Amino acid sequence: MAPPPQGASSTALSDVELAARLARGAGEVLVAARHRSLLTGRMLGDVGDAVAQAWIAAVLTTHRPHDAILSEEARDSGARLRSERVWIIDPLDGTREYASGRDDWAVHIALTVDGAPTDCAVSLPATGELFRTDEVSQADEPSGRLVVSRYGLNYDTAWVADRLSLRPYSVGSAGAKAMAVVRGDADAYVHGTGQYEWDNCAPIGVALAAGLHCSRFDGSPVVYNRSRPYVRDFVICRSDIAEEMLSALGDLF
Repeated sequence: MAPPPQGASSTALSDVELAARLARGAGEVLVAARHRSLLTGRMLGDVGDAVAQAWIAAVLTTHRPHDAILSEEARDSGARLRSERVWIIDPLDGTREYASGRDDWAVHIALTVDGAPTDCAVSLPATGELFRTDEVSQADEPSGRLVVSRYGLNYDTAWVADRLSLRPYSVGSAGAKAMAVVRGDADAYVHGTGQYEWDNCAPIGVALAAGLHCSRFDGSPVVYNRSRPYVRDFVICRSDIAEEMLSALGDLF
């Protein structure tokens, strides 16, 4: 864990503690914005995105003023490319799930150092769960399930489910899918249709800390803070099925 840079807030929070407090705090803000269903649908989603972004940005500016930030809800200036320490955040992962009253949405907070996620947290605010890189471990028993989209199997996931004899398990947002694997509700999450870095950086950081296998389909590591912050494909799975998983994906592609 990298130490806080000079000039950081006098509270001297560690990076992982700050990530955890950001994930939990933004989640509390988002839950509060749902108050008595005064806002719903697209309006609620837009407000949630905006208020969570503003709160996270203010906290990072206060506590890590010299770090760079890449966020779904903020303009990317490109200055982050000259920084070793970059916070990659998604203030509200799963805006549609959040706005429709579902529970399977998340907040992603990740610190990356030289392109690798180091101190990360993912909160599932509607269920009160918080996953952080210093407090996670791989589930003991396999579930026999593959997490998939709410809309069901696609070609990639159908292929993997058949090859590894995994049953589909439907979940909403990317963070909720990844945490289903961390929690042990599913054995794998396969995504081959592309995501932005903020969609998977914190989830992959947490999953790696839990001892899960995380990589591109070709087995190479997922590298962050790229000039084009886009990840074409990735897999998160139990370490004991990683070899079989990569073999199946290799045959597919």
